[in-house]
Amino acid sequence: MTHAVRHDAMRAGNLAVVLGALDRRGPLTRAALAEATGLSKTTVSKLVGDLIEAGMAVERGTVGDGERGRPGMAVGLSGHRVAALGLEINVDYLAGCVVDLSRTVRLLRTQATGNRSGAPAEVIGRLRTLAETLLAEAAGLGLSVAGCIVALPGPVDQATGNIHRAPNLGWRDVEVPGLLELPLPVLADNEANLAALGELWFGSGAALGDFLHVSGEIGIGAGLVVEGALFRGAHGYAGELGHVVVSPDGPQCRCGATGCLERYAGQDALLTPEENMTGLVARLHAGDATALAACEKAGTALGVALSSAVNLFDPDTIVLGGIFAPLFPWVSGPAEATLHRRLGQMRARVPAVVVSQVGADGASLGAAGQVIQRIIADPGAFLLAPQR
Repeated sequence: MTHAVRHDAMRAGNLAVVLGALDRRGPLTRAALAEATGLSKTTVSKLVGDLIEAGMAVERGTVGDGERGRPGMAVGLSGHRVAALGLEINVDYLAGCVVDLSRTVRLLRTQATGNRSGAPAEVIGRLRTLAETLLAEAAGLGLSVAGCIVALPGPVDQATGNIHRAPNLGWRDVEVPGLLELPLPVLADNEANLAALGELWFGSGAALGDFLHVSGEIGIGAGLVVEGALFRGAHGYAGELGHVVVSPDGPQCRCGATGCLERYAGQDALLTPEENMTGLVARLHAGDATALAACEKAGTALGVALSSAVNLFDPDTIVLGGIFAPLFPWVSGPAEATLHRRLGQMRARVPAVVVSQVGADGASLGAAGQVIQRIIADPGAFLLAPQR
């Protein structure tokens, strides 16, 4: 029994080594995989066979393997069977996507819905309906969804999926994964953190260096990516940029403090009561003075908050996402001017401010991408039965 346990653990570890090499460097021949992983060619051949049978790898054609010029069959990640589901609950919409193992986005949906006054069970019920629709469509594409992560607008307990407090939803201590009741493993995470990962994996990625991704919605969150990994802080609460105080004597925030950034740059501060983002952008293009002044004020406040973040974390790049993506032409200038005014005397270089490449889809994409990362790190836990 001890021998069997050790053998299974070794096989699981080796599967992760091989799949990780294919993810980072593939497609590769079996000989190149053996060289890259330090495993024997016999072991690599058996593991590759297991991954192909499980639908996680596929042979992609003949290439030179570097060994006396002999051709070999290249192996790469397969996007044909294994997939992940990413979901998001935000104040005025629900979103979901299905991403396959090769990180190709196969399905992407957004559903406008007012969640601010809805009971958690009601909102999560609507999300379940969206998820079930996506799972059915994924099955029609021949995909088997291995897991799901839900992006939530507030701090989330990583162990339980419990969102402690979401002021803009009016939620306290809601265990979303359990209430969602899907027939697959479900976890939850903070939407700003997942949006940063969405930018890393589906947006500009490594070209950003260490970056701070700002996710603007009703609230404002941020995710910090350092050396390709998310920085969460000691207790998982890092990135609450929307509650950085930009004016101590400012208006009261839903969090209980006064003068928080989201009171100046959140969606509620920018839109008129009956307006949506499309209407605001149209007014900006038309040169509406009120809309332009609101974005000037928001960008300046954003620059004040970001200057503190830059002093603390020293990122290479600041990425503006969420609602700040369509508003980038109008908020980025004031934000950059404020950064240079507050930091330029002390720093040789002020971080570049760029627009997100994934925009409002960042959190759901990051959620699905996080599931894919888990599969690649431990494929043995997700191996599917061979199709007959």
